[in-house]
Amino acid sequence: MAKTVSQINEKIKKGTVVVVSAEAFTAMAKEKDLKELSEEVDIVTTATFGPMCSSGAIINFGHWSPGIRMEEITLNGVNAYEGLAAVDTYIGATSESKFDATYGGANVIEELIDGKDVRLHARGKGTDCYPTKEIDTYINKDTINEFYLFNPRNAYQNYAAATNSTNRIRYTYMGSLLPRFSNVTYSTSGELSPLLNDPYLRTIGLGTRIFLGGGEGYVVWNGTQFHTRRERTPEGIPTMPGATLAVIGDAKQMSREYIRSAYYEKYGVSMFVGIGIPIPVLDEKMAAHLAISNEKIITNILDYGQDGHPSVGTCSYAQLASGSVTLSDGKEVKTAPLSSLAKAREIADVLASWIKEKRFFLSEPVHTFPTDSFVKPLVPREGGEK
Repeated sequence: MAKTVSQINEKIKKGTVVVVSAEAFTAMAKEKDLKELSEEVDIVTTATFGPMCSSGAIINFGHWSPGIRMEEITLNGVNAYEGLAAVDTYIGATSESKFDATYGGANVIEELIDGKDVRLHARGKGTDCYPTKEIDTYINKDTINEFYLFNPRNAYQNYAAATNSTNRIRYTYMGSLLPRFSNVTYSTSGELSPLLNDPYLRTIGLGTRIFLGGGEGYVVWNGTQFHTRRERTPEGIPTMPGATLAVIGDAKQMSREYIRSAYYEKYGVSMFVGIGIPIPVLDEKMAAHLAISNEKIITNILDYGQDGHPSVGTCSYAQLASGSVTLSDGKEVKTAPLSSLAKAREIADVLASWIKEKRFFLSEPVHTFPTDSFVKPLVPREGGEK
């Protein structure tokens, strides 16, 4: 019989819930039939830990005396957005320091999470209610009020792999791509990745409780560039980047074990984000999706040396993880992951332990996400006509 989230939460309360990681579930599916597995296992933990540029943090500094309306804000020399009332800001992970291009918003966020002091410099024009025009001070996570991650696009569903056909190194957000198809990089945790285990987002939506950065977080909307029109494999996996998630969580409860800054040579700053999502095994159909293996997850290899990034082949995640893939012209190319599979496994295990310890319960989505969505390009327009 099908299970419900409410029934599974009751099992968590009683201490009888059965939780395994997505990798373990895939291995079990090779020995048992799906009907049996759907009855035996209640929750499958999924996880990913990789670079997610579309991330950032909301901060409320508290009011200075006499007050200031902050109109220019830097944190350790990194620009933060000033258009959120007097003493609120949003700092994006990829915002770069005025003084050091290898340091940015991701570093500031990581240092605040780690309890370090960060220099705040702010200017304002001065008003009757906010007369101060400039301040220079230090903050940390104990002195500020709210400090929470709000990431508009995380946990990409099956991101494409990258290579380079040109005669020079291409420095990209997919790392340094060597000339003449000399390497391929990729950035998904394969059969452990959250949205590959629930490809139609049957159990993931607005309000889904997740592991985020070492603390508890929530899915708050579909992520930007949410794309559900991609071609899919028979197992339902899109063969190009598909769905994404917008997520939120209290950064004061997070750990730099699962939120880390990164710098990509001649490209810029990014932030590694750890996300874990528990997926309830509601029925046999859900079990079939959760049993997906790296051999069945297909992605395209795109040429980042050419405009439009044309595909130069397809491969499975089993092939990517093997250390080499073969392009459509027959050339064998070495592969390297940008994301950390070891860290993703750790997150899946930590999330499973929280559930078993009755510290973490499942939440049902209060709103589902679009089923027919695609990404529009930015095109030139003159005069604002349609």
